[in-house]
Amino acid sequence: MSIQQLLLSIDELHSFSNHSTFTQNIPVEWIESALTLSSKASIRRRRLPEDQVLWLVLGMALFRNEAIEEVARRLNICSEGLASEQLLAKSGVSQARQRLGSDPMHWLFQRTGEHWANERFAQDDWQGLQVLAIDGVVFRTPDTPELREHFGSASNTTVKQSAYPLLRCVALMNTHSHIILDAQVGSYRKAETPLAEVMLDKIPDRSITLLDRNFWSANLMHTLMNGGNERHWLIPKRSNTMYEVIEEYGDGDALWRMKVSPQARKKNPNLPEYWDVRAITYDVQGKAKTVLTSLPISDYPADQIAQLYHQRWEIELGFRDIKSSMLSNAITLRSKKVDLIYQEMWGMLLAYNIVRREASHAAASHGQRASDVRFKMAFTYIASNLIVMAAAKPESKTGMRLKELRSGVCNLFLERKKARPSRPRLVKQSKTRYPVSRNAVLLK
Repeated sequence: MSIQQLLLSIDELHSFSNHSTFTQNIPVEWIESALTLSSKASIRRRRLPEDQVLWLVLGMALFRNEAIEEVARRLNICSEGLASEQLLAKSGVSQARQRLGSDPMHWLFQRTGEHWANERFAQDDWQGLQVLAIDGVVFRTPDTPELREHFGSASNTTVKQSAYPLLRCVALMNTHSHIILDAQVGSYRKAETPLAEVMLDKIPDRSITLLDRNFWSANLMHTLMNGGNERHWLIPKRSNTMYEVIEEYGDGDALWRMKVSPQARKKNPNLPEYWDVRAITYDVQGKAKTVLTSLPISDYPADQIAQLYHQRWEIELGFRDIKSSMLSNAITLRSKKVDLIYQEMWGMLLAYNIVRREASHAAASHGQRASDVRFKMAFTYIASNLIVMAAAKPESKTGMRLKELRSGVCNLFLERKKARPSRPRLVKQSKTRYPVSRNAVLLK
């Protein structure tokens, strides 16, 4: 019996709360529901059935530098538990992925994101509010006519199209645990703001969402704020913002009134003609910065709000972890079909969430913050342990090995060093003993 078959056992998965393993956090009922969305159902039992293909897609995200058939072999993904080149051909693996499609992975990612969004850890909030961030990121795909037509590419005044087709992803992330609550993936031609508006109903109550200035939209802000209970937002001021000061609360703290554009009111007739926002101005290395927010002055001090916006950078660190650690700084994604690109993306985001959630629980069990766990080390540690457990004998020891997994992750905390005094860098003038020819031809 392979590790994947053991984890998919109903008896084991119904008691997943008693085990410290990241894969057992996905109940078997969710997997069965996701597989019902598969585009092509099959009655007969294949050598690589759909439930095993789902684990294969997650394994692809954990072992980016390995061939897909090698991932199946190393994780022992096969209905007989004997994955080898004699049982699993390259064409069989590709066909199995196409049979599965992208919908099951997409559904499973959304279902786990909704469930894990309700989990709260120590030091996981700010002033009683859950801190979230929305931002976009771009991935490159292999250059094929099909992918370029579907996803599109960037262009500028000198180059009509980028070297590779581009895929746009907008994510909603918890800035403390770094778990992605929801994400929208689509063509590069789609702007970030419309993709972000689709996710607004996934934002929980009693939360504050940090946004980049590119998401400035009256429709987005009002929908976010009015769509639940105590759902606030925080965003930097754009340079061309027109406003009128209504009231001064204090030094660098005021109430502004702005006019909603006719274009926004045409898109959403329920928007008011004017809207009032709180503006907080603070100093960063001698430069004045202004952020706008829906937080009321009665409960939230201005200086704490200014410090809070710095947490928006956490979502950028999450994107870095995906591209640097999980994708190993690869130029493009590995799939070459449109549906398989989506499947790979959802599998990668789900695998990222699983690692982050396991790291969060490991940190909580040792009284540490989830953001203090080094993602790259935790990711590598978990991936290597999966290989060991897939081939470990006897299988009866698997439960014990899974329980030991979190105890190993807890040793991967960041070391917070004291800030060193700033020392300006100086570059000494380069000297040479030889005369310099000013007319020499440059080397090519």
